[in-house]
Amino acid sequence: MTESSGPTRSAKARGVGINHVALEVGDIEEAVVFYQSLIQVELRGRSEKMAFLDLGDQFLALSEGRDQTPDSHRHFGLVVDDKEAVRREVKKLGCKMLSSPFPKGLDFLDPWGNRVQVVEYRSIQFSKTEAVLKGMGLDDLGKSAEARQELKKKGLL
Repeated sequence: MTESSGPTRSAKARGVGINHVALEVGDIEEAVVFYQSLIQVELRGRSEKMAFLDLGDQFLALSEGRDQTPDSHRHFGLVVDDKEAVRREVKKLGCKMLSSPFPKGLDFLDPWGNRVQVVEYRSIQFSKTEAVLKGMGLDDLGKSAEARQELKKKGLL
């Protein structure tokens, strides 16, 4: 396989992961302040109507201009090292709390009606490479026995 020819295994591309999630918000400055108060993220870049917040090897894109009603089922899942720290901040910020269909989840609406579901890294199969975790200063994170079993069952551990 050459770089320009791409994979020859199959005619269908394989999903590898998600590079970023884009959320529509009312005000870009307020959204940056909100998400930076909620979790530790670096501002990667911005334009007049967009901002990009680094999440290690992925990012959250914030786009100014939302005119839809608050989300009920549609959501984005955010992985953190400490879900309870997020819960405390969400309550402090006065966000609307929602019941989570995921037993390990924490669901809430951000100020613009985006449904956010927060889970802890150790409890789910989602994994970062050792190099990415180290670069993020999170190289001491581990996985629960349940998450390790799920990864092993899929041949990912």
